[in-house]
Amino acid sequence: MNERFTSGNGSGRVRYAVVGIGWIAQEAVLPAFANAPNSELVALVTHDLKKAEEVARRHSVKKTVSYEEYDELLASGAIDAVYIALPNHQHREYTVRAARAGIHVLCEKPMAETELDCMEMIEAAQQGGVKLMIAYRLHFEEANLHAIEVVNSGKIGEPRFFSSVFSQDVAEGNVRLKRDEGGGPLMDMGVYCINAARYLFREEPTEVLAFKVQGTDKRFEEVPETVSAILCFPNNRLAQFTCSFGAAAADAYRVVGTKGDLRL
Repeated sequence: MNERFTSGNGSGRVRYAVVGIGWIAQEAVLPAFANAPNSELVALVTHDLKKAEEVARRHSVKKTVSYEEYDELLASGAIDAVYIALPNHQHREYTVRAARAGIHVLCEKPMAETELDCMEMIEAAQQGGVKLMIAYRLHFEEANLHAIEVVNSGKIGEPRFFSSVFSQDVAEGNVRLKRDEGGGPLMDMGVYCINAARYLFREEPTEVLAFKVQGTDKRFEEVPETVSAILCFPNNRLAQFTCSFGAAAADAYRVVGTKGDLRL
């Protein structure tokens, strides 16, 4: 957070509550606070208070509350910001409630399930006078930042087309396979491919054509197994990607220009 993001306790440290303590929270979010001198983890919000007690001890968090106590926590003056680490379909609700209470929001990707949900989140943040940011880590990942720098420098000439693959073999029962919780490979993995193309081209796509493969595997009764898409960008640029929950782990992209190409 920058210097304009002020803490309510006068310490200069932003006091966070992490909402949801599933895999992403425990593996990535909670441990990161140990290396964040300007941030402080002060509360956990979850439906499983027994699990929360164990996680709280591990990360020296003094306060754990249930989802039913979320609004009370927002109004308590004990926190400055929330980190939303909930399933995709809950991002909008918990972001809007925090913003309306004057609490800043850092929300896991994807932002929400629909454009209308995203707009409601943005409007709530504007009306509440708070900051809203999506926790898309590749904004800050060194290799991606260097790739953008190389492309912008003209070293590969005028960028013409982009291609990417991103896949993993998701186990049965994983929340990512549930339609009503915002699952599917596009929402979970495709966002990386889309954003990489946007960052490298420094433009927004104007047309999109996409295909999905459901397959016969019972894991994919609710969500597609694989999604492929072609995106048309201004200045005669094309991007294409495939993301999948039913293939071996792979993650790569390539952008080809008039003088060279870059692969990551």
